[in-house]
Amino acid sequence: MTLMTENSEVQDEEESNGSKLKTHVPLDIKTFNIPHTNEDPQLNDIHTSPSNKRDNSSPLNLQQIVNERDQPSHIIRRPNKISHGFQKMLSRKLDREYLQNMAKEWIKSPINIVLLIWIICVTISGAILFLVMTGMLNHLLPQKHQRETWFEVNNQILNALFTLICLYHHPRRIHHFILLLRWKSHDVSKLRKLYSKNGTYKPHERAHMAIVIFLLNLNCFAQYALCGINVGYTRSERPAIGVAITITVAIAAPAFAGVYTIVSPLGKDYDTCPDEESQSEIRFSFSETNPKWSGGVLDIWNDISVSHLSLFCGFCVFGWNMERLGFGNMYVHTATFLLFCLAPFLIFNMAAINVKSEVVREVLGGTGVFLCVFGLLYGGFWRIQMRKRYNLPATNCKLWCCGKGDDVSDCVSWLFCCWCSLAQEVRTANLYEIVEDNGKSSNRRVAAVEDAILEPPLRCFVNREEGD
Repeated sequence: MTLMTENSEVQDEEESNGSKLKTHVPLDIKTFNIPHTNEDPQLNDIHTSPSNKRDNSSPLNLQQIVNERDQPSHIIRRPNKISHGFQKMLSRKLDREYLQNMAKEWIKSPINIVLLIWIICVTISGAILFLVMTGMLNHLLPQKHQRETWFEVNNQILNALFTLICLYHHPRRIHHFILLLRWKSHDVSKLRKLYSKNGTYKPHERAHMAIVIFLLNLNCFAQYALCGINVGYTRSERPAIGVAITITVAIAAPAFAGVYTIVSPLGKDYDTCPDEESQSEIRFSFSETNPKWSGGVLDIWNDISVSHLSLFCGFCVFGWNMERLGFGNMYVHTATFLLFCLAPFLIFNMAAINVKSEVVREVLGGTGVFLCVFGLLYGGFWRIQMRKRYNLPATNCKLWCCGKGDDVSDCVSWLFCCWCSLAQEVRTANLYEIVEDNGKSSNRRVAAVEDAILEPPLRCFVNREEGD
């Protein structure tokens, strides 16, 4: 290419001086092979295509090859993997009918309804608090004391909502901590179902579970400390460092626990021993094939002693009945039910202490009473589980709701007559014999199998990721 340029310049210079070339000097340009460092098949096809199989001795052909080598971006197009993934996701069509059916099934659960209401309340209070802090509501709240009142009210509402959630979960978390310390065979099985992927053995699982359970309990204690600061101090007297530390720990602890559960061996797949995998869950059932409720909801005279116990010691009777039916620990149910019925009243009335507006105080106190009444739905939820597990007929509650009895009827029964519903559940459990079945026989696991679950040999599991 350089030789051609110099030759052209010499000819132009001689013609401008009026001289003519009588002889032509032939240029002997030797052809050479340009190594293809790029292994892209598209580039190799271009250089070996029929259109390019010409005489490389021509200077024009050499110039074309050099230009093609200098501009590979016009030939090689490598799509971005991230953008390609987003395009693939967006190109999929949403199955609206499937999403609607899934939403309908999700909203039928009473626990999900309560969770949805909690999320809505947190979102509204958090949005108002953010707008007040950033000054976006100054045109609606021109006076300073108005903005301070709205800030304090929404701050106390958020504090109460998060404290209630921690109170409801803390009995179970304390129970898991006790199971971790005790570490018996049935305790290990319960913890694996909750914290281990697929409920199987993981290496050093006790230490990893201890970290997760510690972080979850730390979340509760940090929220309690934050609640104490918000209730015990006014807005001007609250220590900023204490508020910052407690909020950080309360948010970071459960988040880190969730991430740790995924990235640690608890969230990985392992090949375990066949004997360990064959252990089935113990199931509870009645000895009768078609059981029925023992009398109606209002038939309290069928067993007056049970009715008296349900009336004067309902929380303890409820927990005891849930444990013998196979729905969990007695103390966890008793404490959780007690918190559902009493904690909202205490928390919201404590939140109203630092609120100056008398109207807002009454509203917060009324909200606490309202939530305490609906805390009875905790019993309705477990009545639904009892009916489904033991194949009991639906409660016919035409007096309070329309149509045949279903999940709504069970909740309404507990909401309007909780002591009568509890007495009926206890009478029904007393009427039939409760049978434990682990899928093979009605007997419990033998001691040898229990010991084998605790410490399986290391040769029985292999990390699948390392094997791949």
